[in-house]
Amino acid sequence: MCAITPSRAVSFTSGELARLANVNVETIRYYERIGMLAAPPRTEGGRRAYGTAEVKTLTFIRRSRELGFSIDEIRNLLGLAKDGHACGEVKAAALSHLGSIRGKIADLRRMERTLAKTAALCEGGDAPRCPILDALSE
Repeated sequence: MCAITPSRAVSFTSGELARLANVNVETIRYYERIGMLAAPPRTEGGRRAYGTAEVKTLTFIRRSRELGFSIDEIRNLLGLAKDGHACGEVKAAALSHLGSIRGKIADLRRMERTLAKTAALCEGGDAPRCPILDALSE
């Protein structure tokens, strides 16, 4: 099973959580606002008190974002982790995302080839006509 296990044995402030998960405090607030990170309990002084579960969840979200997963895809992955689903479902989601990434890479390679060919036609300098602008106008 792939799961994120909660623990409240330790308590972290927003700043400590941000440092541990390698994000900024505004990012924590954002994920709380959109419901991806649960609002934590507060100390007697009114400060947020996060636990290791929030460190793990926030790290999970950050790493998922680094890999290009959308917010909705991460919500799905978090749900799968929380519900203790078999890794087969997680693998299917990862492979789907990988297919999307490969498609984007192919698109970028086509764009690169087209732009390189077009740029090669341009002599630069003060030429009266620019083949790059002409190609973009076609």
